[in-house]
Amino acid sequence: MHSRKKGKSDSTRPARLEKPSWLTISAEQIEDLVIKLARKGNSKSMIGTILRDGFGVPLVKIVTGRKINQILEEAKIEEDLPEDLRNLAKKAVNLRKHLETNKKDLDSRKGLQRTESKIYRLIKYYKKKGVLPQDFKYSPEDIKTLLI
Repeated sequence: MHSRKKGKSDSTRPARLEKPSWLTISAEQIEDLVIKLARKGNSKSMIGTILRDGFGVPLVKIVTGRKINQILEEAKIEEDLPEDLRNLAKKAVNLRKHLETNKKDLDSRKGLQRTESKIYRLIKYYKKKGVLPQDFKYSPEDIKTLLI
């Protein structure tokens, strides 16, 4: 909606139903790695990237049968905000900080409006899905404390 793109045109992952032949690591070891990386403070997408690049795991779900999110829920490791909402909130905080010093930067002001409208849409979606509580409100001052 707020991008310069004309559509969604990207490659899709190949569908694999079985564990790749080159993978020597077991499902239990992968689950332990996921939990260890999450406790170090890595996000779910970063965990997947580390496992892909460092250990050759194409998809955690293929090897373990469960997604990274499900593994972390069973280990009771949860974030206070979903990852995409957290990233947008960080972007909005950085834009507000930039606008404090550069008051006439109209492009950044428009970018902040677009980012915050994405945040409001995501909050509405997560409230509907039950991920966020119904009384959750977005305010720039309060979100700073959640991100720290």
